[in-house]
Amino acid sequence: MKLTSPSGEWIAVVVVNYGTAELTITATNSVLERARDGREVRVIVVDNASPHDDAATLTAAHQNWNWQDRVSLCLETENHGFGRGNNVALRALQNLETPPSKVLLLNPDASLHNNAIDMLANTLDAHPSAAAAGAAVLREDLTPTTSAFRFPCWRSELARILSFGPIDRMLSNHLVAMPKDTPGGLVDWVSGAAVMFDFSAMSDVNFFDPIFFLYYEEVDLMRRLGTAGRSIIFVPEAQVLHAEGTATGQFASAQDRQRDPWYLYESWAHYFERAYGRPKAAMIALSLWPMAVLHIVHRRCRGKQPTLPKSFFRDHFTHVLRPLFLGPHAYRQT
Repeated sequence: MKLTSPSGEWIAVVVVNYGTAELTITATNSVLERARDGREVRVIVVDNASPHDDAATLTAAHQNWNWQDRVSLCLETENHGFGRGNNVALRALQNLETPPSKVLLLNPDASLHNNAIDMLANTLDAHPSAAAAGAAVLREDLTPTTSAFRFPCWRSELARILSFGPIDRMLSNHLVAMPKDTPGGLVDWVSGAAVMFDFSAMSDVNFFDPIFFLYYEEVDLMRRLGTAGRSIIFVPEAQVLHAEGTATGQFASAQDRQRDPWYLYESWAHYFERAYGRPKAAMIALSLWPMAVLHIVHRRCRGKQPTLPKSFFRDHFTHVLRPLFLGPHAYRQT
């Protein structure tokens, strides 16, 4: 990857692609086409060893769209996952003579709906103690999705597994997802689909933890930034369009009982172990089993299908309980 830094202050935008080359091109162009209040913006596209011809498609787009030095391509030979894929670009930026002052992480299936870069950058400039500012994520029909969140905890996991309205209402202040109409301000963490970081703050906490392959990596990063005394701000005026699930292949549906991938379970275990310590994380994980049984009994008694993922107990035991009780060697990927 040939990467040079402009003179003076500038903003980097990192897009990590895996099998979504056409969407990545759209995301990149949405950045280049927006006014930026005179700010210098460069885009780094990391291709995570995508199958098929994504690398060739992106290389051709670089020439066809005349991206020139505004866009740098990094064509990897290994699928690093989300966090490590971003780290490839972030560490290259760190080694530049003039690193960026800020970096926007943009999902390949997201595109700017307005001048979100300016709004997020202005927010960070106005709040020196802030480490990150997140945009509001909209569906393609412009309806809002959840973009601001609380950190996961035992109560939030109890509500998630039970999936029972009265419990949700009783624990509403502990649920991970905040209301879609949440006003702008301080939150625990924001959607990783479009979030701008103060680059020095990211560097101080050593970017993403490479233990995460996919899921929870941005939650963990913002938790560590909070522990370091930095704040996270939700900026609903900044907006991006997001084709949810396209980049990960996971589509949210209350009735869709697909089997969750192993790395989702392992990321859950890694996050809770780092946030609460292994003994407490193991106890939280173990407590989810009776909650899951109650969920199944309750749904069956009401004549409804359970909404737990397929093979939940087997996968939760293999990828969560077993490594939390036996130690790191029991993880599939370490």
